[in-house]
Amino acid sequence: MNFSSKLLENAVNEFSRLPGIGQKTALRLVLHILNQPATDVQRFSESLMKLKSDICFCTVCHNISDQVICEICTAPKRDKGLICVVEDTRDVMAIENTNQFNGVYHVLGGLISPMDGVGPSDLNIEKLVQRLQESHVEEVILALSATMEGDTTIFYLYKKLKDFNIQISTIARGIAFGGELEYVDEVTLGRSIVTRVPYERSIA
Repeated sequence: MNFSSKLLENAVNEFSRLPGIGQKTALRLVLHILNQPATDVQRFSESLMKLKSDICFCTVCHNISDQVICEICTAPKRDKGLICVVEDTRDVMAIENTNQFNGVYHVLGGLISPMDGVGPSDLNIEKLVQRLQESHVEEVILALSATMEGDTTIFYLYKKLKDFNIQISTIARGIAFGGELEYVDEVTLGRSIVTRVPYERSIA
């Protein structure tokens, strides 16, 4: 792609580094920004800088938060005895949009994937074990994507948690194998949460 300006080329190259953004889309975004008032562009830039500098992770569930402990963990009406284990923040948002879950979350920060060099120690698994040791939890829902990495992580978690006096369940497989949670429609995902099954039954 030939550019008439080095500044334009640099901006397009930076935008095209974002996931799912090719050079043509990046060019459209950059040209759109160029056509906006300077105050709008400044506000956009400041929001990104503030996001990077001020965002934190909840010390309880590891979800992205504005506070040390997130709003979900501090909400008095949430069932603290029900923990839904997910891969990342996008899955928390997907489940929250179903309005079918009233417990709390635990964000692993990824999935076990030896091919990508991601092992159990790279995830927030020990923090989950610590939560179970320190608080009264009745059920853990393993709500991970229906992929090979998701199933591997679920099996590892089950072996890690099975000696606790808790119910361990997985979301119902209304989700096709290979499907990632964030892309599942809200009705299907909500039904999968409500009709969750004990993990032992899913591997029987």
